Amino acid sequence: MGWPSGRPLAMAFHLRAATDEDRVFARKLTREAMSRYYLQYGLLWSDDGFDVAWAGRENWLICNDDTVMGFISLSRDSRALYIRELHMLESCRKHGAGSWVLEQMALKAQAQGLLRLTVFKTNPARRLYQRLGLSIVGEEDCFWRMERECPRVLEA
Repeated sequence: MGWPSGRPLAMAFHLRAATDEDRVFARKLTREAMSRYYLQYGLLWSDDGFDVAWAGRENWLICNDDTVMGFISLSRDSRALYIRELHMLESCRKHGAGSWVLEQMALKAQAQGLLRLTVFKTNPARRLYQRLGLSIVGEEDCFWRMERECPRVLEA
């Protein structure tokens, strides 16, 4: 799946609730996107671990019109919305969908007040997250913990 040269004029990004039929796609995309970091840090991938996590999370496909571009997996508690996975197909990167979905998650996180995620220290996506207002607030082994305050917008 390729994009025409340059950015398309109109992008109709939207989220579609993922179903169990989408799990195989999401697992494969995550494994492919994360394999270099797992190898770099000596971590072991587990399809079963992914499937268990999938079952307990809120999962969405990132789409442009009818084209699936990637997926995002979320969890939450009373203080924060957590991005557990955010992966785009290689051919769908650099078209603004990642920035768009992060802004959508910041709006969604207003109910809790914080948007949080964890990223491998060597993952260049960290720069995108920082550009969109997430700050490094801690570290664990090979990960940066990042968050963004998402205050509720009060209606006048």
